[in-house]
Amino acid sequence: MNADSEHPIPLRQHVEKTISRYLKDMGNTAPENLYQMLLAEVEPPLIGEVLRYTGGNQSRAASMLGITRNTLRTKMQRYSITAQPSRITRLRR
Repeated sequence: MNADSEHPIPLRQHVEKTISRYLKDMGNTAPENLYQMLLAEVEPPLIGEVLRYTGGNQSRAASMLGITRNTLRTKMQRYSITAQPSRITRLRR
């Protein structure tokens, strides 16, 4: 067992470090719509990974995400995510 699996870093800490680094990298340029930008960056891989984990089962994925299946489908359409039982893909726009 490696040190990472013995003491995993909470997701919150990863997010805090990443946002802090992003803001530092921005320098004097204040980002606009940071909340929406963050959601647009985080939601697609979150949805894709949960769908992959559930084998494409949208009902199970929606339950894991704490949203309705209709909301999941809306988000999948928004981000061009398609779910197939053994394969999940995100189409490039």
